[in-house]
Amino acid sequence: MNDEMYDESARERLVPEPPKRVDAPTRQPFERDRARVVHAAASRRLAAKTQVVGPQSDDFVRNRLTHSLEVAQIARDLARALGSHPDITETAALAHDLGHPPFGHNGEQVLDRLSQGCGGFEGNAQTLRILTRLESKTFDARGGSVGLNLSRATLDACTKYPWQRRAPGTKFGVYPDDLGVFTWMREGIEGERRCVEAQVMDLADDVAYSVHDVEDGVVAGSIDLTRLDDPGERRAVWQTTRDWYLPTVEDDALDETLRAMEAQQSWPRASYDGSRRSLAALKNVTSDLIGRFCGSVQSAMREAYGDHAFVRYSANLVIPDGTGLEIAVLKGIAAHYVMKSDERLAAMERQRALLGELVEALAARPEHLDAAFAEDFEAATDNGAARRVVIDQVASLTDASALSMHARLCSSPRSATTRRR
Repeated sequence: MNDEMYDESARERLVPEPPKRVDAPTRQPFERDRARVVHAAASRRLAAKTQVVGPQSDDFVRNRLTHSLEVAQIARDLARALGSHPDITETAALAHDLGHPPFGHNGEQVLDRLSQGCGGFEGNAQTLRILTRLESKTFDARGGSVGLNLSRATLDACTKYPWQRRAPGTKFGVYPDDLGVFTWMREGIEGERRCVEAQVMDLADDVAYSVHDVEDGVVAGSIDLTRLDDPGERRAVWQTTRDWYLPTVEDDALDETLRAMEAQQSWPRASYDGSRRSLAALKNVTSDLIGRFCGSVQSAMREAYGDHAFVRYSANLVIPDGTGLEIAVLKGIAAHYVMKSDERLAAMERQRALLGELVEALAARPEHLDAAFAEDFEAATDNGAARRVVIDQVASLTDASALSMHARLCSSPRSATTRRR
């Protein structure tokens, strides 16, 4: 572990904590941070939240929790190779999706639209809010929750977008209501730089979902990688890749990128048939791709900076252009065959309507808020603050609990009553 490379400011917590009992197991500050996230209720709820398709749709596909565990493993290994603290980076990976609402990015867009008057909604900003307020463990001298009271370095590593909202629909990492703790966390940091641990977490997330979404799609029968041998099929996939991720890249560059991945010995040469041998082959290509991407970054970092340990703000992660293209190609394949399917688009439309109705029902009938959120609602000083509480409540729900609450609150005429003024 590289604890000695992180100073007292990095280990500081918003609310100082006394040492643990002398008979308790000795743990370093960043180990304690990791344990707090692992044991958080928000972490457990990820098991019932959508990754790409709903958690109940198939026994094989990832949910938000299994995805987060895979991101954490990739992030920890890469951090160790780069000399960053593995516990800090792993904790950031475990926490990175805590703010996601029911139904994944689809739900995120709905809540953003419905919260324009109180600062919008963004999953990463919601993660900061959970870690510093909603997931209560520690309280300050005034009796306010400071969430899990993580160390400054860990909390900073959890912040993928360390800036306020710039425009509707853009990524950001903090709501106006949470600027106090955000300012404390960013003390001594100039501008909008991200620490290297946050950059490693972000890359691990990209690597995991680019590879694993394809794997899930192959097993589900939505993706057959051998179809990409057909030039017309590739052109359609490359158009989706441009529409979703790389608007200016040409077909020739994407063809070359695919050929580079196909040159791997483990790349599938036959369609997936569900056999153990076929599943093993798929696992091998998954493993090889993750190793390929992380290895290329390690080499690029050593070439750019030499043989150093990379901690906090000592470097910026170097991702070779070819690696970025390969990740985008995999994401484009998943987008084309899975995200754009007619069945999924129809389900997403139903989900958007459900969440919209649920937000308005809770705003009109706040007595149905959970106890912690009901307390926040009573303390709200204006309509914007009250709206934020309702958004917090809905964002905390799993897919199943959102469906259940909607069925309970939106099946009677009372759900159409006027919202709080």
